[in-house]
Formats: sequence, structure tokens, C-alpha cells
Amino acid sequence: MRRIVLPVAALTIAVASLCAPAQESRLPDIGSSAGELLSPRQQEEYGAMMLAQLRHYDYLLEDPLIDSWLDTLGTRLAANSDQPKQPFTFFMLRERQINAFATLGGYIGVNSGLILAADKEDEVAGVLSHEIAHVTQQHVLRGAERAQRDQLPILLAMLGAIVAAQASNSNSSDDAAQAAMAGAMGLMQQRQINYTRANESEADRLGIQTLARSDYEPEAMADFFTIMQARSRSNGANYWGESPDWLMTHPVTITRITEAKDRAARIRRERGTSQVCVRDPDGPAQCEEESAPRAQFPSDGAVNPLLPASLQANLGTAFGAGGTGRFDYARERLRVLSANTPSDAIREYEQMGDASKRTDAQRYGLAYAQLRANQPAAAATTLDTLLQKNPGDVWITLALAEAESKSGKAASADARFESLLRQTPRNRAVVLSYADVLAERGNAAAGRRAQELLRPLLGSSANDAQFQRVFARACDMAGDPVRAGEAYAEAAYLNGRPEQALVQLNTLKRRSDLDYYARARIEARIAAITPTVLELKRQGIRDEDLRRR
Repeated sequence: MRRIVLPVAALTIAVASLCAPAQESRLPDIGSSAGELLSPRQQEEYGAMMLAQLRHYDYLLEDPLIDSWLDTLGTRLAANSDQPKQPFTFFMLRERQINAFATLGGYIGVNSGLILAADKEDEVAGVLSHEIAHVTQQHVLRGAERAQRDQLPILLAMLGAIVAAQASNSNSSDDAAQAAMAGAMGLMQQRQINYTRANESEADRLGIQTLARSDYEPEAMADFFTIMQARSRSNGANYWGESPDWLMTHPVTITRITEAKDRAARIRRERGTSQVCVRDPDGPAQCEEESAPRAQFPSDGAVNPLLPASLQANLGTAFGAGGTGRFDYARERLRVLSANTPSDAIREYEQMGDASKRTDAQRYGLAYAQLRANQPAAAATTLDTLLQKNPGDVWITLALAEAESKSGKAASADARFESLLRQTPRNRAVVLSYADVLAERGNAAAGRRAQELLRPLLGSSANDAQFQRVFARACDMAGDPVRAGEAYAEAAYLNGRPEQALVQLNTLKRRSDLDYYARARIEARIAAITPTVLELKRQGIRDEDLRRR
């Protein structure tokens, strides 16, 4: 193991240096050279490759409905930040540890455990606003700038850490690779992002302003800090079994909580509202706002002068009005998707207590767990009742259509999908869910229909690994091997396997039945991927699956 661990540790530390902010005792000077070491394009490439590696080792939790919810939430907050033009990519991880992190290129990851620990969407928004501020204030980038230039890895260095572990002659090399990835991500996300007090204070201040601009409760950040502090005190007594990882990089103190509350109260005074809370010993506080004559809001408060009027917060509405309205359902769907097995998720719901007291969202979660546990009839019964109570709800309708399809009621399922498509013809969640159901039927007609559904999204899905996978399968079923081959290659690339993608494209290029347009597309992708593969080879990094052949 020593032969494996040493090179992995060296590469991991190098990777972590790109994500660790500078250990400074003051805020940055206006003349900071952050951004000179890594261009915006290089930062984006690093973030994209990190995401690809997380995807390859199954750390990501990719679900069209969850993706849509998180992106809607994150994009709203980013648009109301101090840098609304900064691009962001928000993604979910399977881990139930409570954590979130930001890295180069505006990539922000959130663990499922953080969503499960939150009482409301405003608290999740508070964490995201904080991480957004770390990006907009270049806390992450300045960490990379401080690293020695000769220690900076290539953008694909994380792949090197994994390959180093795979180079072991041990029969457990796959386990070693997983351990290397876990170690690398653990250091990168949790141990090495040691923000200074100044950085943390700045991220808190700007994050609370972003919350207010987005019409979320400005107290939400302090509320989540309080939750984290309580879990830290209970340590091993909480559901996840240990102290939240988020606290390792974002230490919470009484002073910090007090400062966050004071900032929120100041914003409320400037907005001209106050919050009245009634404490419930058996649950979260129930709070309502009381309006007062509204004071003029200063430029450093809820109004962002850089934003167009269409994105400005509505100052006449109460805080907390900016939510997506999907948090409760998203949390329960994540509870199911992040469980080790669907059966574990079902047991989790059974342990919640009196079934009659479950919320609609919890009933939805249990039904979705039953659907994934191959109990479609039981799931359909609950979902049908929920849909009657919540007519037109897309999340419930999609789950019910999937349950009907698995129960052999294909016509009814298709009717629900087609109805949703008429309402929102390019809704990614609807299209991918329907295409997945069609793919399970395994015939050419279903494949052609899936192709027809997916083609309108081709232009916007170049970096969508889930889309490429579904599209490849649909093309295979429809008898279109060229398009299938292109999509399989893109899926390989997006899963952190550029060398496999290049091999697949070169094989596809030798087909005699390619038309001019297909050949041009394939050659363009080969030209784009080749430099990455050559750089990997120059660094001595090869795809182990190809090496074994």
C-alpha cells in the first residue's frame, strides 16, 4: 500500500492546492493578481474535469428533477450576487455527510446530506450564497495563485491520482482507485479549503445580501449555522454518525452566528420589516413578518445596481417569497436517491413514525422508493391519490407515469408523458424520463420515438452526460449506429475517459457509410479531444481499461 499511497498523496495535495484559498489575514488588495496564474478558460477546464472524475467514480447524484431544482435555486442566487455575469455550475453529490464546496470555474457541489439536514430551502440558499461569494471574491483562485508554479498540476491531475492507485498489481486495484478518489476529494473539499476568518466573514456578509436580494430570509444563514453547531455538539449522536464535514472548513462560533443574525436584522430594518417568531418545542420556529414603513435601501443591501430591473428583488414582497416551491419534494427525492438501496429508503420512512402524519412530500418520497424497489403497483396507488390532491404537479405525474409503465400500463403512461410534453415540449426532466421509459421497451419504434424527443435538446446538451447516455441508447434501438457511436464517445469523455472517447471516435471514423456531415462532426471532436489525450500520455497517464486490452 505504501507504493500506492505516496504518489497518490503527492498528486492529491497538488490538486488540493488549486482549491485551497490563500491563508491570508486580510481581504485582498484591489491590485490582486488573482486570475493571472489560471485563465478563466483554464479554471473552467479544471472544474469540468473534476466533475467528470466525480461522475466516473459515481460520486455525483444526477437526476433531471433534482438538477433542475438545484440549478434554478443556484442560478437565482448567482444572478443576485455581486458578480451576476460569473458562470456557475451547481451539482449534487450522493454523500450524506453535511458538506458543500466551491472550486475553480464556479463549480459548486452540495452533498445530499446538507439538503436532508436543512429545515427549509432558505437555509440551503444560505449555504449556496456563501459558496457563491467564495467564488465571486476569488478566495479559491487566490489559493491557486499562492501555490508554487512548478507545483501546479495539469488540469487532469486528479485522473493521475486515480491511475497511480490503479497501477497496483493487487487484485483490489479498483478498491484502491476508489480509495484514492475518496482521499483526493476528501482533502480537496474538506481539509484543504481552510478559509481565513476574513474570507469567511466576507462570504457571510455578501451571502446574506444575496439571500435578501433573492427574497430569501436573511436569517437563514444564521439558522443553518445553528443547526450545524447543534450537530457538532451532539457529535456521534446525529443520524449521519459523526460531526458534519462542513464544519471542518467553515467553523461555526457563537460570534459568527451572532454576526450573521445582526447582519440579517440590519437588512430587515433597511427593508422596513421585522420578523416575529414563535418557538415550537417539537419543531422549527414559526416566523411571520410584520411590515413597517420601508426605509430607503442602501446600495450595499438588497439592491444590486449591476442587475437589470427584471432580476431585481421585489422590495414590496416579504422575505421568504423567493423559493422554488420544490424543496420538500426535492429533499424526499434525495432521501431516496442517496440511500444505499431503495429498500433502505423504505425502511427509513417506516422509522419516521406514524404514517398518518406524513406530509405529501414524504408520501411522494415513499412512493418513489417503492417504485425504485420494483413495487410499481404500490407506488402508483399513492401517487394517484397525491395527483388528485395536487393536479398538474410535474414531479408526481412523472413518477406516476413511470409506475404505470413498469406495471404494464404503457398506453396510460404514454398519455401522461405526451400531455406533459404538450405543456413543456423541451422540459429536460420530462424528455429524459420519457426517453428512459421508452428505452426499457427495447424495440425500434420506441427508439425512434425517443430519438424524436431528444433531438431538439442536442444543441444544448453537449456537456450533459446523462443526455448523451440516453441518446446513445435511443439511437442504438432505432438502428442509427453512427449517432449512437458519437453519443457513446461523448458520454465516455464526460465521464473522465478522453482516451476511450478518442478510440471510439477513430473507430467510428473508419466506417464506410458516413455522410459528409457525420464525418465532419467526428473529425472536429477528434481534433478537440486529441490534445488532452496527448498531454495525458506525456505525463505518463493512460486509461487503465485500454491498457489491459
